[in-house]
Amino acid sequence: MSGTVACQSAKCPNGHPPSKLECPTCHKLGIQGSFFCGQECFKADCKSGQKSHKRVHDIVAPRKPLLDDPSISKSGDGTFNPFHNFEFTGSMRPVYPLSPRRIIPEHIKRPDYAESGEPTSEVKGAGRLRILTLEEQEKMRVACRLSREVLDIAASHVRPGITTDEIDAIVHEATIERNAYPSPLNYRDFPKSVCTSLNEVICHGIPDQRKLQEGDIINIDVSLYYDGFHGDVNATYPVGRIDDESKKLIRTTRECLDEAIKLCKPGFLIRDIGKTIEPIARANGCSVVRMYTGHGINELFHCTPYPPHYAKNKAIGMMKPGMTLTIEPMINIGSHWDLVHWPDNWTATTVDGKKSAQFEETLLITETGVEVLTAGKPMELL
Repeated sequence: MSGTVACQSAKCPNGHPPSKLECPTCHKLGIQGSFFCGQECFKADCKSGQKSHKRVHDIVAPRKPLLDDPSISKSGDGTFNPFHNFEFTGSMRPVYPLSPRRIIPEHIKRPDYAESGEPTSEVKGAGRLRILTLEEQEKMRVACRLSREVLDIAASHVRPGITTDEIDAIVHEATIERNAYPSPLNYRDFPKSVCTSLNEVICHGIPDQRKLQEGDIINIDVSLYYDGFHGDVNATYPVGRIDDESKKLIRTTRECLDEAIKLCKPGFLIRDIGKTIEPIARANGCSVVRMYTGHGINELFHCTPYPPHYAKNKAIGMMKPGMTLTIEPMINIGSHWDLVHWPDNWTATTVDGKKSAQFEETLLITETGVEVLTAGKPMELL
């Protein structure tokens, strides 16, 4: 999963840095993620004084679909779109009902949010940079290796006709078979064990009854919690034969990540990750999502540092030996880097309905450079 949220002011003068100032009215209404870097951006862009209160990017208040809502039309197989009045930006639609929450065996160690949905340890540890001991680094290696194994298993099942819920079941079973906990499950109330993001969905797609179709692209974002540490990795895959534009998008996104990783070492500035990524995206006719960043990761799912993936950002700090973090650029076809959230309060899509791709690795900064803890076999060039 992606880390913190960048300032959501459309004209942020500070380069959309990671932000923690949340609109209190949005919070009361249950609209999560209405964050700004300071009072100037908050007053300029949060419409808290208006009757039709909604945050920047037109995110509507989350609501739970009612299965007995007479206004919702169901298909012959009983599936339905719970947000039928929402103005979607592309062709993707949610296909409900969601399957029941999957069971975690009692013997598997759980993170603190597994029951409550609230990652209290992240709140307490906000802003604290962790440098891992050698023993902790080894635990991270194990968690990340298991994450990669699960991702590879899930990817092997990508084909036209399989549902994203079936992929969720595959990820869930592969995770608990390794005596690990699927990190997304109930993290801030996320209902599934993996994120599956198709076509114009940028990130945080919720697995449902939608079947993969020839020509789709799908990002599978696997995170798991093992022996007290999280591993996090994702990749974007073609579903059957895809068009040349989609192939170029996937190649570009992978190149953005790989080139950024090559520069990682002690002393490298966190802000310069984006300075490496954005020129590659632009040269290939693409844009870099700004709202979501990479993140530190260890015992906490998301923590400091939060590296933006776009240039001219104001992120502070530098890489240090023993630091573990993710880089996970989200790249959109075309010039629009902004996004729109579905009413499920998770699914983020491009504003113009064009496709988006993402790749992610978890990294350990060593004394001499970087170790890719989630490294897998290189993908075949499309």
